[in-house]
Amino acid sequence: MPTIDLNSDLGEGFGAWTAGDDRAVLDLVSSANIACGAHAGDPTIMLDTCRAAAERGVAIGAHVAYRDLAGFGRRPVHVTPDELYADVVHQIGALAAAAHVAGTRVTYVKPHGALYNTACADPVPAEAVVRAVADVDPSLAVLALPGSELLLAAERHGLRAVSESFADRAYEPDGSLVSRSRPGSVLHDPDEVAARVLRMVTDGVATAVDGTDISVRADSVCVHGDSPDAVAMARAIRALLTEQGIGITAFAPASSASSASSA
Repeated sequence: MPTIDLNSDLGEGFGAWTAGDDRAVLDLVSSANIACGAHAGDPTIMLDTCRAAAERGVAIGAHVAYRDLAGFGRRPVHVTPDELYADVVHQIGALAAAAHVAGTRVTYVKPHGALYNTACADPVPAEAVVRAVADVDPSLAVLALPGSELLLAAERHGLRAVSESFADRAYEPDGSLVSRSRPGSVLHDPDEVAARVLRMVTDGVATAVDGTDISVRADSVCVHGDSPDAVAMARAIRALLTEQGIGITAFAPASSASSASSA
């Protein structure tokens, strides 16, 4: 049976504030990108989300970001490569401890928001992020846009580079994501999104904002957990893929990563 990973950004509350129905999403996805306290998340939420993921056998990734709680990590923050390196080391370490207590482990890293966009396009922050990942744990995978500077850096450091596509984000003709500041950058209709994902998975293409078809080769598909339609979209995607004989499986499950790191 062909398979695909379905990932979602989760644990993105802070204190008394919550973002999305994490538990409902965790029932549907195979990998959880958990906020590490920089753009969202706090120690209680991180541990709680790790436990909920572990209970469901969902793989855990560190969703590292610029330190920007007020802007939800969607604003570029000007830091030196060394500062960014230290921030990423700190965030992975914090989530790794929470995952350990929850009886599982972090198996991959995916930057969030502005850091994702910047590091996908610029080799300097990409190198800082990937160097931190490699130094913390070389068994960790890096999840990002195909052909991005992040994945190129991951390959240079001998890390597993995993390509992802986005179920609920519009694409530019060059394969980059349409800025959230533009109308239509985020998709909401569950049936439309599910059909789009099926085409991505089976044909490796998606329709860009200008109407052209672009290549979106991916090993994982992301549904943003903070979207008000996240649960409905994830449910529709899973149902359609299952109907078409496509399984939902984590690209980096905790069990296989543990075996690899101890080999």
